[in-house]
Amino acid sequence: MYEYVRGRLVSSSPSKVIIEVGGIGFRLLIPLSVYGRLPTIGQEIFLYVAHVIREDSQTFYGFLGCEERDLFFSFCEVSGIGPKTALAIIGHMELNTLYAAINQGQLPLLCKIPGIGKKTAERLVIEMRDRLHPKEKQIALLTLDPTGQNVLVSDAMNALINLGYNALQAQKAIANALSHTPTQDDLASLITTSLRHL
Repeated sequence: MYEYVRGRLVSSSPSKVIIEVGGIGFRLLIPLSVYGRLPTIGQEIFLYVAHVIREDSQTFYGFLGCEERDLFFSFCEVSGIGPKTALAIIGHMELNTLYAAINQGQLPLLCKIPGIGKKTAERLVIEMRDRLHPKEKQIALLTLDPTGQNVLVSDAMNALINLGYNALQAQKAIANALSHTPTQDDLASLITTSLRHL
């Protein structure tokens, strides 16, 4: 199993890159979100690799982070979702928004992804919801919370805003706090930890 590839970026497009390593050119398919973050042609690039072997093909997929790569593999295990659709899911939505959409069953949002219909979105929510780590679930609540279910985060947001911070600053601070301590259930502790990240 290949873990990553480091080499010189030879060419790029919204769907693929070619990386030269030791005189050999590797073609990797990439999510759309990766394209805008690529270095210029000729510079060194580092991508995590997913190697998918089928009866009639072998394909490499490239990701800037191992979290995206691991999520790609998880999506491929969902019934009805292949590598092409998994790549589209990762490429058309920020990870935190994606975690939130899955965790909260936001089917209309998931259906905006190319290749995802209502039935596929339902399967995605059912099969992936329990696979999200506690940290991902906590951070997801900051991204989408249309029903106001996350009282702890909402109260912490209000407290920081009342202290004079704007909503974006408060959101980032709380996200950072939850990423370090994902299982916080005490409002005072969450506010105190968040203030350390401001």
